[in-house]
Amino acid sequence: MTRIDAPWLKDDAAQQVCRMLTDARYQAWFVGGCVRNTLLGEPVADLDLTTDAHPDEVTRLAKAAGLRVIPTGYDHGTVTVLSQNNPFEVTTFRRDVATDGRRATVVYADNMADDARRRDFTMNALYAGPDGEIADPLGGLPDLRARRVRFIEDADRRIKEDYLRILRFFRFYAWYGKPDDGPDPDSLAACAANIEGLQSLSTERVTAELLKLLAAADPAPATASMAATGALAQVLPGAAAAALPVLIHVEEKAGLAPDPIRRLAVLGGHPQSALRLSRQQATALEQIKSDLPAGALGYRFGAQRAMDALAVRAASVGQNLDTNAAELAKFGASQTFPLTAADLMPSLSGPALGEALKQAEARWIASDFTLGKDDLIE
Repeated sequence: MTRIDAPWLKDDAAQQVCRMLTDARYQAWFVGGCVRNTLLGEPVADLDLTTDAHPDEVTRLAKAAGLRVIPTGYDHGTVTVLSQNNPFEVTTFRRDVATDGRRATVVYADNMADDARRRDFTMNALYAGPDGEIADPLGGLPDLRARRVRFIEDADRRIKEDYLRILRFFRFYAWYGKPDDGPDPDSLAACAANIEGLQSLSTERVTAELLKLLAAADPAPATASMAATGALAQVLPGAAAAALPVLIHVEEKAGLAPDPIRRLAVLGGHPQSALRLSRQQATALEQIKSDLPAGALGYRFGAQRAMDALAVRAASVGQNLDTNAAELAKFGASQTFPLTAADLMPSLSGPALGEALKQAEARWIASDFTLGKDDLIE
């Protein structure tokens, strides 16, 4: 018997939601990421539960227990129960009756095994009771312990249920797989055979999955496998994975934390048109891909973004980060332009004043910030 013992499991708020169900003789099981990550020793973010109680019954029980309920996905069997201001998604056991590659039509199920079969990977089909006892209806524990990302039962069928699972496979391999063993061959072959299905997905879903993948500590092996199947070219035409492992090495030596936009920049292609980036992400990508000199990068965009840009430049040509350029970028980020409009008035005004300030700033940056106010005015 396998049992977990984690602080989140003993939390009063979590146990209150469980008791709400079990006192009424319904099942209460934690499922998905919280169970998987606890068993792997990884951080846990969200707590999701599943039960044989239907949403209307969960709602009734929660209100009777004095808990607030939000019908976040009522039609799909999910409500969010707030216990001590902590949100818990509670979803009824379900099984798929029809899929179209993007979404599924589901009905409520009577047992855990049916609920497990509609999930994607064996490591995600693990359940933990309120006492921490693990239920493994599909035999996923050996895969989890081996850090083997594998589709549940028929990989081809799982993918055809939702083509986003191709990208999820590479994302989970990046986060939880064992690179030395390589990806599961059957799962990889099924991904390669179904890559055209990625065209049916919304750009928003593709973007979210790709950025999550690139946020892993080392996404290079997963991205290389993704490129080998043709999936990378499908979602980001023109991209290449060759420089990514070099960038990871550069990041490690420079002490740079993982950043998905920095990694996206080194892949190439045309992310701005192929993906749906936020305005902030698009701006960051544009700055990282800038060809400004190191000092100007720091001055214009700040030290962190300048370091991102220099790291990508180095990786793109297979080199280590230029420490002199890095220092100049940091120095540039700390500089303040010594000239103001008042220094050139009243001799200049209007557009002529603006142009003079612009040219003076360019000379100042080109001098590596050594020119003083008098030099610039002269």
